[in-house]
Amino acid sequence: MTTSPVEHLDVLIIGAGISGIGAAHYLHRDHPDRTYAVLEGRAAGGGTWDLFRYPGVRSDSDLHTFGYEFKPWRDEHAIAGADKILAYLRETAEEHGIDRNTRFHHHVRGVAWSGVDGRWTVEVDRTDIGEPVTLTASWLFFATGYYRYDEGFSPAFPGREHFAGPVVHPQHWPEDLDCAGKRVVVIGSGATAVTLVPALAATAAHVTMLQRTPSYILPVPSKDALGNRLRTLLGEERAYRLVRRKNIAQQRAIWWLCRHFPRQARRLIRWINTKQLPAGYPVDEHFNPPYDPWDQRLCLVPDGDLFTAIREGTASVVTDRITGFTASEVLLESGRALEADVVVTATGLNVRPFGGVGVAVDGEPVRLADTVAYKGMMLSGVPNLAFAVGYTTSSWTLKVGLLCEQFCRLLAHMDEHGHDVCVPTVPDTAMPTRPFLDFAAGYIQRAIGELPRQGDRAPWLTSMDYHSDVRLLRRAPVRDDANLRFTTHVPAGT
Repeated sequence: MTTSPVEHLDVLIIGAGISGIGAAHYLHRDHPDRTYAVLEGRAAGGGTWDLFRYPGVRSDSDLHTFGYEFKPWRDEHAIAGADKILAYLRETAEEHGIDRNTRFHHHVRGVAWSGVDGRWTVEVDRTDIGEPVTLTASWLFFATGYYRYDEGFSPAFPGREHFAGPVVHPQHWPEDLDCAGKRVVVIGSGATAVTLVPALAATAAHVTMLQRTPSYILPVPSKDALGNRLRTLLGEERAYRLVRRKNIAQQRAIWWLCRHFPRQARRLIRWINTKQLPAGYPVDEHFNPPYDPWDQRLCLVPDGDLFTAIREGTASVVTDRITGFTASEVLLESGRALEADVVVTATGLNVRPFGGVGVAVDGEPVRLADTVAYKGMMLSGVPNLAFAVGYTTSSWTLKVGLLCEQFCRLLAHMDEHGHDVCVPTVPDTAMPTRPFLDFAAGYIQRAIGELPRQGDRAPWLTSMDYHSDVRLLRRAPVRDDANLRFTTHVPAGT
């Protein structure tokens, strides 16, 4: 009996969403002779933008910065729906041949590094044919994002089983759910909730956004008037570069203002909300969070659609806590009861770093919380493994693009010097560490013990500043004798 040889690739990219497609582009552009494949557990690419199907699903960042630096966003809407984003991603994959190197229904179960062999062994479940597959790779690039694709977060609401109507999490929106003419209660106050409420209010009898704690909500134009004008004057390529720079600066300025002058930022946001809401509206009850701006992500509403629905009376906001359910009501701590035909639990996500894939090095399982992230893209003590986690304070893809560039520069450096193994090593074992993401959002806090750590100094800091990352990831030398150990693998028996 003979066994088929195990297929080996230079790089395996895990995940075919916005990060994985971007990583594949940069890898093929800068290292066209390297073999690679993109492994995707689901049946289609696009990640988040293929998964979420709830009404109104859209970006909460402008597409001039959320889109790729190498591919202009051509639609007139800067804040766009999932259908347009998905079309953009699939067009990118097709244009650059990434779709031909993507393998769907490939669910990665575990990865194991062998120092003897100098490579990763990757165990894959082929969910389309029900058979396991084994691959090997010199490098792994995790582009899995950081949340679970198979389930969202739903708290245990008391008495929920008494409710007679559907209770739906947006991550699993039923195709046949029709809310037209119905009373809908959306539980939550984050980006998903503020997207759902105006979308449902267009046809529902009434939509109530029931929140335990308010969020900061800002209206923004769905179209970038200056960007659209520049495109007609300068052409798509030049206009895209200029608008991208403008929007990066704008995002950074807003974040800087919020972090350095939180009281003033809070007053400004409140003033904007007041102008958007009906006269006499209880702004401080429903739009005045107990935390400072950017302790959690700001929620953007294109063209103020949430505020429009509130002004028109098709939607309302209630700030209260749930105590129970009847067959047709949501019971609140204040004694109020909200009538409902449909309840939507827009209560957040479950974080699962590295897609839940088990990682082992020379037979020892890697516990992520025991590692420290190097430049926000590699793990201490783990050879030849990179990952992409974008910004939480601005457009996700801005960071991912820089990480992909750094990854390709790292490979070039290794080629130039004849190295094939790279391991980040913390030189000061007493270096203080803190969570990888300093972010107060509930979905991060619930998983803080499962994430890698970050240090108190570069290059072990997880930067959330684009300009600092440009200097570190795009311009600074790759060689880092104090923190990166490069070696050349010598096969056993030679």
